[in-house]
Amino acid sequence: MVSKEVEKLLLKVQKPGRYVGGELNEVIKDKKDVDVRFAFCFPDTYEVGMSHLGMKILYSLFNKVPYIWCERVFAPWIDMEDLMLENNIPLYALESGDPLTDFDFIGFTLQYELSFTNMLNMLKLANIPIKTEDRKELKNIVCAGGPCACNPEPIADFVDLFFIGEGEEVDLEVIELYRKCRNENKSKQEFLELAAQIEGVYVPSLYEVTYNDDGTIKAFTPKGNAPSVIHKRIMLEMDNVYYPDNFVVPNIEIVHDRAVQEIFRGCIRGCRFCQAGFIYRPVREKSPDTINAQCKALCANTGYDEVSLSSLSSSDYSQIVPLLEKLTEWSKDEKVSISLPSLRVDGFTDEIMNRIKTVRKSGLTFAPEAGSQRMRDVINKNVMEDELLKTCTTAFEGGWTTVKLYFMIGLPTETFEDCAAIAELGQKVVDAYYNCPSKQKGKSVKVTVSASCFVPKPFTPFQWEPQDTAQMFVDKQNHIKDTIKTRKIQFNYHDSSTSYLEAVFARGDRRLCKAMEIACERGFHFDGWGDCFDLQKWLDIFEECGIDPTFYANRRRDFDEILPWDHIDYGVTKKYLLKECQKAYENTTTPHCRLKCNNCGAAKYGRGVCFEKRENMV
Repeated sequence: MVSKEVEKLLLKVQKPGRYVGGELNEVIKDKKDVDVRFAFCFPDTYEVGMSHLGMKILYSLFNKVPYIWCERVFAPWIDMEDLMLENNIPLYALESGDPLTDFDFIGFTLQYELSFTNMLNMLKLANIPIKTEDRKELKNIVCAGGPCACNPEPIADFVDLFFIGEGEEVDLEVIELYRKCRNENKSKQEFLELAAQIEGVYVPSLYEVTYNDDGTIKAFTPKGNAPSVIHKRIMLEMDNVYYPDNFVVPNIEIVHDRAVQEIFRGCIRGCRFCQAGFIYRPVREKSPDTINAQCKALCANTGYDEVSLSSLSSSDYSQIVPLLEKLTEWSKDEKVSISLPSLRVDGFTDEIMNRIKTVRKSGLTFAPEAGSQRMRDVINKNVMEDELLKTCTTAFEGGWTTVKLYFMIGLPTETFEDCAAIAELGQKVVDAYYNCPSKQKGKSVKVTVSASCFVPKPFTPFQWEPQDTAQMFVDKQNHIKDTIKTRKIQFNYHDSSTSYLEAVFARGDRRLCKAMEIACERGFHFDGWGDCFDLQKWLDIFEECGIDPTFYANRRRDFDEILPWDHIDYGVTKKYLLKECQKAYENTTTPHCRLKCNNCGAAKYGRGVCFEKRENMV
């Protein structure tokens, strides 16, 4: 419900539908009946945020509690932000139109590091002090979760508390504690000290960091009763985890405009560059019956005619074929298509292909990640070239003519020969099409080869590795371009400057907070968007603050160095990550979790595929 002041601005902006609310299935409550108000903030545009599954789950979960009203807030695009500033309109929530200052909690989901400036800019637009020390009262509690919370240190000065791990239980526990503390007239400090005792809650202000002369961390010391290690929260019984039976249906087209159904959490594979593959361990699946019932309910309540089965690797769902059989029993008659994103090269079978033929054949996407077998062994991808070519042939025989291949450059130990192998693999896929006897007549193949820049991330075996310099990335990109010999291959690659800043933030410490504060004062926002990103402006701020960004991005860390996130436990031990890093240097692979329990540490949760495997071995 927008105000008249906002209404006057809508004809002056590019997409008014971003700012008005009023969508099908939004939740409106009477403020008189509500005890706690939670502003769920996504630090990006409406189209990006409305596609995010975590927001859909927690929005519905919070609003199931009678005394909580959760509302959505998105970052206004530049045109709307300028008008809001000109007209003194503070950032507001879509459901009520109320400013963020009216809310008890202001919660951010942090999906990527370059959204940090949007988080701060949104607080600034709401006229809320960005630093936690300047917010004295027990209100406007700024909290954050999501994958980027696994290294919270670069934004530690701004967030009152972080949710570590999965939020369905811990978020509600903190909200209930807040309600109790407010009724007992406790201070914000008292609330934060009590919140820190809840497993999965990290309160940065309750810890002191000291540094060595060389800039590395000397010690990380908790104050008072704050725990020395913060353990992630995890939902173990997926069939019993809350899942909404409807979503807010957006007013305008969004990035992923379809129903989304989560089929499992975690990943069995252990690709050494992949943060999600480690921080979400162990793998926990929903049953086919649960997934089927939830898909049916979602389509009935939203009107969507496509369901995307969401996971880190859909073909690794142990009952994928029985699940697809159940889904097609009703989806075919109701003209609902089932899409399987995140398919592995070695998981695309004839059976799966025949089940998803109802999906528009817009193209298939696979991620070999590296061109040469040596590099695929280094990163533990466990995919062979002949498997990729066989899979592409299967797809071509099934009528597909477009294939996208995702790669990464700058991986540890990579050579120019490994980069050239990316182009050569693309050529082999083109050749596989023309060697396919049952290919579509009169149609040519299109192979898109995309190469992103490797960013070393916390809680991965490559967390100690340096990132390539900008010039190294450019040289490797040019080498791939020069190796491509056909117009059937389209080569896409990323500007390395955003990846550089991402690496600085991903492995940064608290000393970056000063740079973040100055960036906010100077109006930095949408760093993940080419329209707004300017690396030179960041380099100027780093110089002003006496920060050397190469210290975070391009430096190899010693294995015994204290890392900024070492006080946080995501279940996988540092010892295991170190062992995997050393195996990468030897080009040695590790079997996936269903073949062998590799003692990563996640079996301690007592559930999931690794625990089951270990039980069977005893």
